[in-house]
Amino acid sequence: MLRLMGVWVVVAAIPMSSHADAKKPVQVFLLAGQSNMEGQGVVDLDHPKYYNSGRGILKNVMKNPAMADRYKHLKDKDGNWTSREDVWVRFKTKHGLKKGPLTIGFTGYPGKHHIGPELQIGHQLGDHINEQILLIKTAWGGKSLHKDFRPPSAGGETGAYYKQMFAEIDEALKQMGNDFPVYKDRGYQIAGFIWFQGWNDMFSEDARNEYEQNLVHLIQDVRKQFKQPNLPVVIGELGNGGEKVGKNMITLRKAQAAAAKRPAVGKRVRFVKTTSFARPAKESPNVGHGHHWFGNAESYFLIGDALGAAMVDLLKEGQ
Repeated sequence: MLRLMGVWVVVAAIPMSSHADAKKPVQVFLLAGQSNMEGQGVVDLDHPKYYNSGRGILKNVMKNPAMADRYKHLKDKDGNWTSREDVWVRFKTKHGLKKGPLTIGFTGYPGKHHIGPELQIGHQLGDHINEQILLIKTAWGGKSLHKDFRPPSAGGETGAYYKQMFAEIDEALKQMGNDFPVYKDRGYQIAGFIWFQGWNDMFSEDARNEYEQNLVHLIQDVRKQFKQPNLPVVIGELGNGGEKVGKNMITLRKAQAAAAKRPAVGKRVRFVKTTSFARPAKESPNVGHGHHWFGNAESYFLIGDALGAAMVDLLKEGQ
């Protein structure tokens, strides 16, 4: 990772995968949400006091022999973190712009010490798609769908972060040639939308009651923006804490699942359960951060894997 003129640039470690077709349009996937889409999974921080001696961090999770095959694509033969040039990532954070080939570190934190769902989403999509892929992340901590991401068709004032989401997507699309010079103006296709959010809406009765309909509006408005009425959409469950949680979170989960089944959004929407990916605080680095899955890297890896697999299924259905 290099910092050039205030911009964090992820440096490629391996060449572009041979299966990426350099002539076809770039397949663009939009990743949106709040802090858990930003990414809170800890990679290698293991301070005894602040990170629970590294329990649940990616570096240590990967040492489990039973899981070696699952994680083997993340490091090369020399033990370095791999990157794949057939999948690009762009994420504008408060610390600067992060852009480059898919690898660890595309989160809201400086450096390469965290992961989010984008890591395994990118690997799932990259293994399935022959064209170049771009993941555009637009995520901010502490933002609700009820207010901050409120879509226009929901009525009321359109959310500031709904507008910001499209402003950053538009910027990313316009800057693709500068961000990734090998792009060479070959065009792009908006190929899918992945939504992973919900925590802040738990704490307001109005937000809980409106969440299902607001999510339907969000899906419809995103599709309308890109003139793609059947754009594939994946919704990640608010699965923090596993199955045994309070009624407010259960209400949000039910609303997310119900929105995916609404006739108004059609058949190309998937709700992905994530509760089974929750890990106990004592087995995680951030023991006080239940809202961030306790920073457990395995949780974020599995979430991304499931979200990516669901998107692949939708793409296969559309072929």
